[in-house]
Amino acid sequence: MSYKVIFFSVALFFIIASGAEAKDYHIRSAKELDALTLAPGDRILLEEGEWKDQQIVFKGNGTKARPIVLTTLHPGKVVLNGSSSLQIDGSWLVVDGLSFANGFLTAGDVIGFSEQSSWCRLTNTAVVDYNNADEKVDYRWVSLRGSHHRVDHCFFKGKRHQGVTMVVWLSEKPNYHQIDHNYFGPRPELGRNGGETIRIGTSTWSMYDSFTTVEQNIFEHCNGELEALSNKSGKNTIRNNLFYECKATLTLRHGNHSEVYGNFFLGNGKPGTGGVRIIGEGHRVHDNYFQDLTGKSVSAAISVMAGLPNPILTSHWQVKNAVITDNLIVNCTEPFAIAAGYNPQRYLPALNTVFAKNIMVSDVSPLKWYDEKVSINFEGNEIFSKSYHAAQMKGFALESQLLNKMGNGLYLKPGQAAFKPFWEQEKIGPSWSKMNTYFPLF
Repeated sequence: MSYKVIFFSVALFFIIASGAEAKDYHIRSAKELDALTLAPGDRILLEEGEWKDQQIVFKGNGTKARPIVLTTLHPGKVVLNGSSSLQIDGSWLVVDGLSFANGFLTAGDVIGFSEQSSWCRLTNTAVVDYNNADEKVDYRWVSLRGSHHRVDHCFFKGKRHQGVTMVVWLSEKPNYHQIDHNYFGPRPELGRNGGETIRIGTSTWSMYDSFTTVEQNIFEHCNGELEALSNKSGKNTIRNNLFYECKATLTLRHGNHSEVYGNFFLGNGKPGTGGVRIIGEGHRVHDNYFQDLTGKSVSAAISVMAGLPNPILTSHWQVKNAVITDNLIVNCTEPFAIAAGYNPQRYLPALNTVFAKNIMVSDVSPLKWYDEKVSINFEGNEIFSKSYHAAQMKGFALESQLLNKMGNGLYLKPGQAAFKPFWEQEKIGPSWSKMNTYFPLF
């Protein structure tokens, strides 16, 4: 038997074993995609240029080893505009390298994952200035339904109209989504609710768990409303993100038992810049970095909210069993606000709250009490200050020296080695887009 025959036989075996030989399809319109029957391993290559008013439905079922890919030969060179949108409907589907720019919708989602979808990925893609002229028209740029999706290395910038930039929708089963290495650029103040950059869940579904992870994203000037990232479900992880000069907060608004750690909140003294706001039960907020934030009360570096009695799902629920540890808070106007939002109707105090081993660099009192009846367990906290000489407080030690500062303007905890934050080491946003990763500290 010749080598050619052996090679052909082996190749045929692998094709049969894997189901079919993968194909490349070059298309020029959404209609051409609709006519295809896709199989695992197939690639759909969108022809470069402007795609106007195209409602793309990407439907199929790939496998983990052989996903179906919707892409272009040169990422970023396919520009969807007009009323173009994308629906991802299936399993093991990958969308890579698209750009939505200067279009708008009247409702719905620019990019949506269907309720039946699973294990799909949106990567290396941008949505920029996709705004209806009427800023009260409500639609989302990305909606994640289904389960086990990933959105990574994408670029979102310039949303001015009503509606959340990216939403995770809940169901009776957890989502297990991953949102990582994305750049969320400037979003101006909307002037009303509905201007969040990311929302995980909704008030009415907030007692369901999502298990969504949000990590290593950059949020720059995300000022749409009070909440830049609104957590409205349970057991989510929000870690190692940068919030740069955001006049908004990372808010644990609804749901319980989420974890927030390793995040950087850099305010540069800009008005209203905030940190983490805590509502609900069993949250852990630890090992975060806060610097030069000017927000007060609900926009403090860390704020624990007062709760409403007999709350409904849309209410501010009482804080219970919050653990706030090992955070570094540098030169913030209000390092820790206690019972923020307190009023005669919203008065339930935080219960069993621990504030321990936090380090504050401050020339003002580290604590702002909006209700002095609240009981907090303070343990092992340190205040580094040259001018704050208040009487010793239980659970706080006053230090007179200053912390070491790195060349990039970030401070180090005592004994901490110099390091590079993630945005100085890793690629954020699409490979084809020149992203700003220089975030100066004044």
